[in-house]
Amino acid sequence: MKNSLGTVAVVDDDPSMRRSVERLLNAHGIMTEGYPTAESFLNKVQTGSIRCIVLDVHLGGMSGIELWHHLKRAGTDIPVVFMTAIEDEALEREAVSAGCIAYLRKPFPAEPLITAVKRSLALPSCG
Repeated sequence: MKNSLGTVAVVDDDPSMRRSVERLLNAHGIMTEGYPTAESFLNKVQTGSIRCIVLDVHLGGMSGIELWHHLKRAGTDIPVVFMTAIEDEALEREAVSAGCIAYLRKPFPAEPLITAVKRSLALPSCG
């Protein structure tokens, strides 16, 4: 599936959640690449092709927050939509104040995710 908007990386260690998010985005004409860990994302991705990351906060190994900080330190400013099943208001405040596009608590309805991703894809290219 090709589009002119770029690709959205979906990083989640839960395979069914990752596939569900990818299918939802694909159904809205958004191209995706899925990754089970932050490390696999870093090892395989060409950040220039990624326009947004839908990122689970709690991953095995490097966390989603750690990945985001790593990318920022490297000078990569890819918009991030965080998702999590764990309620942590301090972490949510940190992510929102650092500029994430959205912070979604699982399970979440489709519309906030689609809206956040489309808003991030409308931003100028980053990376």
